[in-house]
Amino acid sequence: MAKKFFIAAFALLAMATTVNAQTNFQTFYDFGRGHFTTTMEGFHMDNWGNTFFFIDYDYNNRDVNTIISPSNTYFEIARCLNFWQDSKLAPFSWQIEYNGGFGLAADAPAYGTGAGFPVNSAFLTGVDYFMHSKDFNNTLNLKLLYKYFVNLPSRVPLQFTAVWGCQDLFGLKGLRFSGFADFWCEYANLVFLSEPQLWYQVFDHFNVGGEVELSYNFAGMNGFHVLPCVGTKWVF
Repeated sequence: MAKKFFIAAFALLAMATTVNAQTNFQTFYDFGRGHFTTTMEGFHMDNWGNTFFFIDYDYNNRDVNTIISPSNTYFEIARCLNFWQDSKLAPFSWQIEYNGGFGLAADAPAYGTGAGFPVNSAFLTGVDYFMHSKDFNNTLNLKLLYKYFVNLPSRVPLQFTAVWGCQDLFGLKGLRFSGFADFWCEYANLVFLSEPQLWYQVFDHFNVGGEVELSYNFAGMNGFHVLPCVGTKWVF
């Protein structure tokens, strides 16, 4: 899967104190895998906490040399509960999350006759801790989560996640550096995924930029890999 196997995941959480809701649509060209990926991403706040979700589609199901349909899809939704926002424990939230998806093998024939593969469902729960600068331009979320895969053993059923956001980077208005880093275990193997993103707001809703996927033992690729992407983002 290109992009956000783990949420990505959460790039908008860094904006929690400045917006109550945001939905955006991202389009990437993945140079490493040679296909396009789209992402619909949303973040919404309320009096009980916040909700984050995204849906990824890869476009690489081909009939000869023509892409005829999406090839892979992946979905995440996370809820941070915080009933104590006016107390000294306000930086801490209780997070619950679901991940899952499916795809087609790279050499699968068209029209659904090829072999598919699951992205095993995963359920997570744990603690989120939020830090920020005085003006909230620089933010950091640290998460320690228990992670249960359906029918996929993990010797250490934990995930550690860091999510960051830096608005108006280097004093340049509209330039945003954001991203996440995930560490977890599948079977006895350590898996790492990070997707730092750099966006520049060209005008009110339209951003240009991209991301670099940094991974280790991720999505069937052993060892360390660097996969750059270029893209656009429209904020609704």
